[in-house]
Amino acid sequence: MKALVLNSPNQFETIKDYPLPNLREGEILVRVKSCTICGTDIRILEGKKTKGVHYPSVPGHEIAGIIEETKATGMTLKKGDRISVIPVIPCHTCHYCLTGQENICQNRRAIGYEYDGGFAEYLRIPEEAVKYGHVVPLPESISFEEGSLIEPLSCCLNGIKKSKVHLAGSCLIVGAGPIGLMHIQLAKAVGAAHIVVSEPNSIRRDLARYFGADIVLDPTTQNIEEVSRDVTDGIGFDSVILAIGVSSIVNDLLLLLRKGGTLNLFAGFPDKGTCTLDANLIHYNEITVNGTSASTRFDYLQVKELVAQGKVRVKELISHHFALEQFREAYELAKKGEGIKIVIQP
Repeated sequence: MKALVLNSPNQFETIKDYPLPNLREGEILVRVKSCTICGTDIRILEGKKTKGVHYPSVPGHEIAGIIEETKATGMTLKKGDRISVIPVIPCHTCHYCLTGQENICQNRRAIGYEYDGGFAEYLRIPEEAVKYGHVVPLPESISFEEGSLIEPLSCCLNGIKKSKVHLAGSCLIVGAGPIGLMHIQLAKAVGAAHIVVSEPNSIRRDLARYFGADIVLDPTTQNIEEVSRDVTDGIGFDSVILAIGVSSIVNDLLLLLRKGGTLNLFAGFPDKGTCTLDANLIHYNEITVNGTSASTRFDYLQVKELVAQGKVRVKELISHHFALEQFREAYELAKKGEGIKIVIQP
């Protein structure tokens, strides 16, 4: 089969004779119809994210397709079913799994990391993923491209929950890439009264307005603190979501929060992501600073329903389609930030 193979950091190629996965009992073989490129995939390909990654391997974790073969018994899933995939596989026995935090499982493994991922014609779903519901039926109302985007959208839902965005609240989203645009739609779905977006790219600012942001500003020419005071009657935002991996602005964002507000560091950061914080600002204002890592199966199933009902519009986030043989072109486009969500169709 054809597959994108990562041999070492920055050394990857599409090959035509990658071995077809050999199914064991309890496993499912999926014919991949869509796998979208994530910012994390770029970091994996560049060697900036290495945890769980092995060489050679097939990356890609935002996946939808059709069941080609199944050796799973006692399941309703069958050959020909349209499905999407929840890639993070928790152990179900560690402290975090047992306390409802399976997304940060101590022993988590993932498709596209420890297991070969979706930038290939076919994908093997391991038995533990099949057994615990990581192969999710897709209704006809959800296209394969939309099915791929359920995974990043579920992570954004986790971020919205961690950020404590609430009905009639105020929210600042920093960055209007695909993740920021998903956060805008989810914040609206929650009922936030004031959604402000900061984004230097003019095309992405237009998209932020299109997807429902109330105020969109250019941080290179506009003063965010002034906007914050105007929107919130001087007290600051209830929630701030950092949807770009720029750790140097974390302390500046603390200044935009009301007392008791929440700053969510959603995006991953290069290297160690170190920054300097004003500890007294956090202390005296009782500010919460937290992060978001992946999502739970429940998050995934929740946003699947939002997509099915048209409550969140993910198809409109897709800017480009490429064949697997064109992956290098798609990769360069994604690195430049010239696309929104880029679909690879093996």
